[in-house]
Amino acid sequence: MKSLEIGDQVPHFSVVDDRGETQSLSDYAGKKLVVFFYPKANTPGCTAEACDLRDHYTELKKAGYALLGVSADSVNKQRKFSEKFDFPFPLLADEEKEVINAFGVWGPKKFMGKEYDGIHRKTFIVDEEGKIARVIDKVNTKEHAAQILEKE
Repeated sequence: MKSLEIGDQVPHFSVVDDRGETQSLSDYAGKKLVVFFYPKANTPGCTAEACDLRDHYTELKKAGYALLGVSADSVNKQRKFSEKFDFPFPLLADEEKEVINAFGVWGPKKFMGKEYDGIHRKTFIVDEEGKIARVIDKVNTKEHAAQILEKE
């Protein structure tokens, strides 16, 4: 698994979100963007992470960030997740793994002694020019907004 690193240009993507609208990298040109990858909608860790970002959304916006959550879940699963927790940011339904593979977050994982392929929980801060400014490899699901804002 080779993920994007600081200084890398983010490849163009266009994927449908939880509302059925297409989200493209070009929609965020000139803006700071947080792209957070999570394994599966409505699971404890993913819920804690997304809810922390929701709860600090005003602070993140004030710091100039737009947010995109990404998993391989369907539009329907993403919509239910978003509606259940009232997320103010789009969740990409990356079923074809276009964005997941572009950022390099799909790969081998271990859980309870079993190895399988899946999405690695990782967050990328993209600058106004579409380049990776920062990567958060060790996401603290309960304090993720603080991790993003700590460098501001």
